[in-house]
Amino acid sequence: MRKGEKIFFASLAALAVVLVAYKGWIVASDTEEDPGIPFYTTADVLVQKQASQLIRDLKCRECHTLWGTRDMTASVPSPPLDGLGSLRTEGWFFDYFSAENPQDILPSRLKLKYRMPSYSHLDETDRKILASYMASLKVEDWYLEEVKKKEYEKLTGKTYKPTDH
Repeated sequence: MRKGEKIFFASLAALAVVLVAYKGWIVASDTEEDPGIPFYTTADVLVQKQASQLIRDLKCRECHTLWGTRDMTASVPSPPLDGLGSLRTEGWFFDYFSAENPQDILPSRLKLKYRMPSYSHLDETDRKILASYMASLKVEDWYLEEVKKKEYEKLTGKTYKPTDH
């Protein structure tokens, strides 16, 4: 190897070391605390297992996301299920799953083939399990407030001002 090549490669290695050290310093000096994953469930293990089986059997993930996962081949613009229990009660979910036409309770603008199907044909026990599980899907307050802020600002172009609770 020639002298010029040695100097070039040595300079390149020194630059790489400086860049890695700089990146490490940036990461170490980042004091913003990671708030963690905002979604959680309050359901007991038995309800989680029973609901998971029903969700698989009913193919809910063909349209909805749950815990950030869904069928990647699906293109239905259905809402994620994460955190819905922070917005609705177990009684509301039971009535929704028991309705012959769920759109009577929560209207949809989706095409007929993409609308939420009725689960009134399921036994009452299965509908109660689904309702209990859905009501248990919670979201941290800080995340809910952040979502409201982003949606408000996206839709209105104005700065969001939180309301006092």
